[in-house]
Amino acid sequence: MSYYLNKASKTIKLSNQYHRLRSPYSFCSRNYSSNSTRKDENNVIDLSQYPTERIRNFSIIAHVDHGKSTLADRLLELTGTIKRGHGVPQYLDKLQVERERGITVKAQTATMFYNYNSTESNTSYLLNLIDTPGHVDFSYEVSRSLAACQGALLVVDAAQGVQAQTVANFYLALESDLTIIPVINKIDQPTADPDHVKTQLKTMFDLDPSDVLLTSAKTGLGLEHVLPAVIERIPPPPGKCDLNLRMYLLDSYYDEYKGVICHVAVVDGSLRKGDKIMSAATGQSYEILDVGIMHPELRSTGILLTGQVGYVVTGMRSTKEARIGDTLSHTKTVVEPLAGFKEAKHMVFSGLFPADGSDFEALSHAIERLTCNDASVSVAKESSTALGLGFRCGFLGLLHMDVFHQRLEQEHGTHIISTVPTVPYKFEYSDGSIVEVQNPAAFTPSSKVQVVASWEPTVEATIIIPSEYVGAVITLCSERRGEQLEYSFMDSQRVIMKYRLPLREIVVDFYNELKSITSGYASFDYDNSDYIASDLVKLDILLNGQSVDAMATIVHRLKAQRVGRLLVDQLKKFIDRQMFEITIQAAIGSKVIARETISALRKNVLAKCYGGDVTRKKKLLEKQKEGKKRMKRVGSVDIPQEAFHAILKVS
Repeated sequence: MSYYLNKASKTIKLSNQYHRLRSPYSFCSRNYSSNSTRKDENNVIDLSQYPTERIRNFSIIAHVDHGKSTLADRLLELTGTIKRGHGVPQYLDKLQVERERGITVKAQTATMFYNYNSTESNTSYLLNLIDTPGHVDFSYEVSRSLAACQGALLVVDAAQGVQAQTVANFYLALESDLTIIPVINKIDQPTADPDHVKTQLKTMFDLDPSDVLLTSAKTGLGLEHVLPAVIERIPPPPGKCDLNLRMYLLDSYYDEYKGVICHVAVVDGSLRKGDKIMSAATGQSYEILDVGIMHPELRSTGILLTGQVGYVVTGMRSTKEARIGDTLSHTKTVVEPLAGFKEAKHMVFSGLFPADGSDFEALSHAIERLTCNDASVSVAKESSTALGLGFRCGFLGLLHMDVFHQRLEQEHGTHIISTVPTVPYKFEYSDGSIVEVQNPAAFTPSSKVQVVASWEPTVEATIIIPSEYVGAVITLCSERRGEQLEYSFMDSQRVIMKYRLPLREIVVDFYNELKSITSGYASFDYDNSDYIASDLVKLDILLNGQSVDAMATIVHRLKAQRVGRLLVDQLKKFIDRQMFEITIQAAIGSKVIARETISALRKNVLAKCYGGDVTRKKKLLEKQKEGKKRMKRVGSVDIPQEAFHAILKVS
């Protein structure tokens, strides 16, 4: 046995010596864990090879589900940034919520290197691609992304044609003075009609049909023409490399090990690891700990030059330090700040409370981390008598709110209760003061100070539908108190309609209802409009005479009766019976407009009585009745989370 052991030990020693002779990295490998990764020094990216004339920054914009993320996948494969058949469809959709819902929520950046074989030479170009969301709620993400670009691919479905968000994104790109390259995607579909879509693009946007690219991102058809068009048509970044550093802070997210990672676009000058930079918004200084590009994951390069888009790690530990749209520059240099992004206008407000009151600090920590990655959410602390401490959050729309809730649960493991979404109303009181109300619980008119006028926000909605659904859509908009502004035919089959609608009427289920009555063919987009005078009232929910502030809502007086009835009906279904009677009421001021009663659970106190005097039975029943009354006075009603979800659907 010892012979074999000695022989084996000699073999191992010889093997180790042979390995050390062959591999220059073997000595290092003995000092690190077996799963440590070795950097290939021959594969370092030298960004100094790419002056601004060989850089192109472009975005992909489109209506939802027109193939933006799939097109981005194919371009990443075409340039070798990711491997073909990598097994991860929509590679840039990295959030779990994006994969589950099949939509893009966050704009994502990827740097590609492409050898362009022109008639003159074979030149390598650096291309920064930004894949953007398509849903109306995330148009703020689109506008931020376009600030870093000089051009955009406007993708249109060959079967569906121009849709509402196509129109909105086109004008966003036009306002940003971008070069627009029209791309008709999904030409492999049986119902594709690219010639018809070309006519639409010419009629609506005055885009030359000869400039349109025909592609199928799914099959790869026509993709070989996309990147050459990007290089030939989109201008290089306009910055100057000999000026002082100025760069945009485009986005940020929190990493447990590195702190806040900032996505930046260098407008002028250059940036190196170890440089000291300063924020124009906060005045704070930082040292660059790491700098690089997204290729498509974080790839350290040690430098970023004029016109390039990448990331920086500065050691920021608080998400409040990363101001989206901020100008970053070298310390001890004076530069003119870049024009910041337009402030996000919050359309929907909702209260967020921990399902367990003791989890408030955990929820606070989770919201702080998440708002670093989603700067369009506003957050303020609030308290509720029913739900305790929580936060009042402002969102760009109902889908935005829903996605934020889902990310809180999936990425941070928090369980929350959300209150009824509301919009910002304005009220004028009898003393002449005008206040904006975002939280119905804070709206408390009294006998001394009464409301004399009220206003609600409206939106200008664009609806594109097949002509056979016009009647149903007009009826829906009329029911939602809409005012028709425009009605015209895009072509022989489709109609474009514009309505002024109260924001309150569209934040919850308008889009779903619109899709339902048009068999899914309608597309919908909206823009903020003015406040209009409206007869608004506060609708309170009372349980056993006690108002539940978290369930209060503001509605139009004409709809108060119907909404109140629906609310009490839903609450009756979800609140469990208890040992005392529960009265559910909907009230406007002191006037109750709807009521339901949940009867008490009761023990059969007569079970022990076998006949005998009836007065004995009456005495037992009266005693039970008195006990129920006493419990009702001192008992509290347990409201399950499902009850809040039910109210959310009704409201």
